Amino acid sequence: MLKRDRFLTLRQAADQAAAPFPALMVEADQIAASLSVGIHGRRRAGLGEGFWQYRPYHHEDPASAIDWRRSAQGDHVYVRETEWEIAHAVWFWRDGRPGMDVRSTDTLQTKKDRATLCLMALAKVLERGGERLGVLDETRRLTQGRAGLEQVCHGLYDSAGAIEPVERAGLNRHSRVILASDFLDPPDVWARRLKSLQKEHVSGVLLRLIDPSEDDFPFIGRTRFRDPSGADQPLLLGDAREARADYHARWQRHGEALQALAHGHGFQLITHRSDRPATQAVMALHACLSGGR
Repeated sequence: MLKRDRFLTLRQAADQAAAPFPALMVEADQIAASLSVGIHGRRRAGLGEGFWQYRPYHHEDPASAIDWRRSAQGDHVYVRETEWEIAHAVWFWRDGRPGMDVRSTDTLQTKKDRATLCLMALAKVLERGGERLGVLDETRRLTQGRAGLEQVCHGLYDSAGAIEPVERAGLNRHSRVILASDFLDPPDVWARRLKSLQKEHVSGVLLRLIDPSEDDFPFIGRTRFRDPSGADQPLLLGDAREARADYHARWQRHGEALQALAHGHGFQLITHRSDRPATQAVMALHACLSGGR
């Protein structure tokens, strides 16, 4: 009886833990569908190893580009084109550390859930364009197609979001990486991480998730602030309003420092508040990957 009771307890806990996943998937589907109209994949001919297509020979093509076996089958000369590998190697990482579980009201998603939602929706859009996708975790596997998309979505939802995979990425040259975090670590710490990615010729986008309370600092009166990880002692302010101006100045400097280090290491920075529509962040992410700003 005890064994069955333990099973039921674990089953109930598992159901509760997985409950948000279908809701996030439905919302991600809706966002992806709204963005997919008019969006085409970025796969095209270029430097790479994978076969792309045969096309007629042009006078400016070098003789080494001619596929003689294909050309011998008819009266025309054909060139064998390979696929541009940069276009379809996109990796995702979602920070899962305690600070990402913050939300200032029950009507908002946590920063972690909003990051997961945005990356799921982007993955769905990119999959429709034929991209190869992967989650930056211990598996380090790129996938493709609908089955691969399911792996990526589950990987994003289930990932512990540890920082170690970012610090020792070991990715192929010219991979694109989407890093979703609140980026509250000191900028010099993130500069070191981005420098290691830059050395591997990896670029991408930093999706910075912030809760409205972090941006607005609406606190008044006696306020106690706790570290979500429990690592530091709580900070008690007698009147939070007196700290507001200094906080806003520090917050602005932190954002400017993140913008500068992203630009300096070949990344783009998108800042997204969790009280704004997720569609805005997904559109901005897609524009960055497509060469927009």
